[in-house]
Amino acid sequence: MAYSSRSSRRAALLAGGVAVLGLLTACGNDGAGSGPQKVSGTAGPATETAAEDPAASAPSAGAATPGGSTSASAPAAATASKAGTGTGTGTGSKTPAGGRCHTSELRASVGRNDPGAGQENFPVVLTNKSARTCTLHGYPGAAFVNASGGQVGPDPRRSSGSPVTVTLKPGQSAWAGLTFSNPEVSGAATATPAALLVTPPDERDQLKVAWTAGPVPVSGNSSSAFLSVFSPGTGA
Repeated sequence: MAYSSRSSRRAALLAGGVAVLGLLTACGNDGAGSGPQKVSGTAGPATETAAEDPAASAPSAGAATPGGSTSASAPAAATASKAGTGTGTGTGSKTPAGGRCHTSELRASVGRNDPGAGQENFPVVLTNKSARTCTLHGYPGAAFVNASGGQVGPDPRRSSGSPVTVTLKPGQSAWAGLTFSNPEVSGAATATPAALLVTPPDERDQLKVAWTAGPVPVSGNSSSAFLSVFSPGTGA
């Protein structure tokens, strides 16, 4: 009986030792797993709050994810940015429907002179001959040329004004004023051009209009011609 009792205590002590050893082992493993872990791409160590809150640990819009892809919210942000982007002015405003009028879509003409106070005043008219709606904004370019295509006199200057966008439906027109001093009044040297070359705003190609209004100033006093911004209509 004494041997049996000693055997039982030894077994109990052995079992207790194994249990304590297992407990110590478990505690040791728990301590090793609780140390800070470095995660590639994070701005700083994760906090306990972030670990408990799934939203806090979600990647932000556009953040890189393993494999070089982006988070699911990135395409939505890009679409919103694209939707608000304008192409015309760099200020975020959208280009008017149809876009600007191209030279090939326009017909040029020079209207009737409306003289006054020693000035000669002609409307330079551009008409939309295309089948689409387009726009003009600002000043035209212009130059007088002789029969062989050589320029006569300096380029007209721009008069002061606030450019506006003129929308032209098919068949509609816009005009800019061409003004210069009457050479007989100013005493400027003159030449009689064969044509006026007109360049629409933001275009390179020109439109040629026969000039039948007589001499224009080319040098000397008050020899400059001036152009105004485009306005709707024909200027008649």
